[in-house]
Amino acid sequence: MSKKEASIVDYLRIARLDNSVKHIFIVPGIVLALLLRGIQVNPLVTHVILGLVTLVSIASANYVINEYLDREYDGHHPEKSNRSSVQTNIKGHWVWLEWAVFITIGLFAAYSSSMAMFYTGLVFALQGIVYNVPPIRTKELVYFDVISEAINNPIRLTVGWLMIDSITLPPASVLLSYFFGGAFLMAAKRLSEYREIVASHGKETLVKYRMSFVGYTEIKLIVSSFVYAMLSSFFLAIFLIKYRIEYIALIPLLILLFGYYLALALKLGETSPEKPEKLYRERMLMLLVLMVAAGFIVLTFVDIPYLNIFLEQQYIQIY
Repeated sequence: MSKKEASIVDYLRIARLDNSVKHIFIVPGIVLALLLRGIQVNPLVTHVILGLVTLVSIASANYVINEYLDREYDGHHPEKSNRSSVQTNIKGHWVWLEWAVFITIGLFAAYSSSMAMFYTGLVFALQGIVYNVPPIRTKELVYFDVISEAINNPIRLTVGWLMIDSITLPPASVLLSYFFGGAFLMAAKRLSEYREIVASHGKETLVKYRMSFVGYTEIKLIVSSFVYAMLSSFFLAIFLIKYRIEYIALIPLLILLFGYYLALALKLGETSPEKPEKLYRERMLMLLVLMVAAGFIVLTFVDIPYLNIFLEQQYIQIY
């Protein structure tokens, strides 16, 4: 059966502008820059707007080529088969023109903000090419699919930071923590997809949808999620101890958050990491996120001198 020709609405749909909620990950970058560096840009509102335009435009450019190049694979997915890129006849030349327009807008906005923002936007754009476009197309490689997609997390953090301070970058420890945290989220999503699709349609359908699943098993995905979570916590602890020891009190809550999210990945149902847009229905998850945010705010202003014990060599005297 022949497909209908794609309309302007269909081309706009593949840009996934409705997914802009994912850019919430810039907020910690903004907050950290304010706390550690203070406002170093002028005028502030202009830099914030340019940063948002950079992020949204380049993310949409990446989504455009993602949907176009994945259209044959998405046809094997139970839900993604309903996407405009699958159901309509999308023309390649219009797709690449749309990609170029979004990239141009994003990089122009970044350049107008600062050179640091421009280079960050350039890395974001290149990540979309490496992840989606053959012959590299890392999304088809086991583990590299998760690692290459996780790079988006520290990029978003950096954009948030540069909105406030355009002359420095976030500390390496927090960038690495954000990176491995993103890898955890992506691995948990893969785990959720694996369990959901294998249970309903079998692994053969899953592999047709995404080649990287050839090398994955449920155990590999669980273990990799666990490793990424540990690495994220490790680098986060370094950052917290180094910059404000009081923040170390958040670690138990953050570990609980990691654990709960992994539990969601192991649960079949409507609210799972495979469907992140529906996770707001998980009250416990939302409660944990709010508790972490509230704890961060409180510990920013409350000193706990007793925690300095973790910065000194201490021995338990027996006699």
